[in-house]
Amino acid sequence: MTKCQICGTENLDNSQYCDECGANLNKSLNREKTNNGPQNYQTQISETPLYQSANITSVGLPPMGEDFKGGEIESEQNARPNAKGGHAVLIIERGEAVGTEFTLATDESYIGRWDADNGIFPDVDLDAYDNEAKVSRRHARIIHLNEKYLIEDLGSTNGTYINRGKRLIPGNSHLLNDGDEIIVGKTFLRFNITN
Repeated sequence: MTKCQICGTENLDNSQYCDECGANLNKSLNREKTNNGPQNYQTQISETPLYQSANITSVGLPPMGEDFKGGEIESEQNARPNAKGGHAVLIIERGEAVGTEFTLATDESYIGRWDADNGIFPDVDLDAYDNEAKVSRRHARIIHLNEKYLIEDLGSTNGTYINRGKRLIPGNSHLLNDGDEIIVGKTFLRFNITN
């Protein structure tokens, strides 16, 4: 087992990201001593992050994958909801509450389970529809960029699958098309573009 240096959670040895807080388990820690006593621990991060999210903390979230060729991600100041109320929807097709719709209204939408104690508030909150807890708190994200949609697994425990293909490699972005099936845990979602 690998212990997370951020939250202390025990994770499987081959895990890249913490199941609890999403921290990168492979990054070394940078210790900074303060004059007031205890040490503060911070993960080493780039001075210019590739993206920022208004919805959850960005500690440990993986960068865009190598197969993404679409350009830079907009900052949170530029990621605004679509004036028409949403640009795409996810619909539960298999699992708890079939037919439930989630509107994607920002350029970055997170799929996961709500956890107020750890500040995790995903846009597509499957907590009430995932009785077996097969969806990670920070499971995946969908990015709307330059009229294209990308999906990325965030190091989830049970993986993310598109159209029942191979498990997505965490941190790599994959093109998402209208009508694609997304599987997270035991929940099957249909992705539809609405505008």
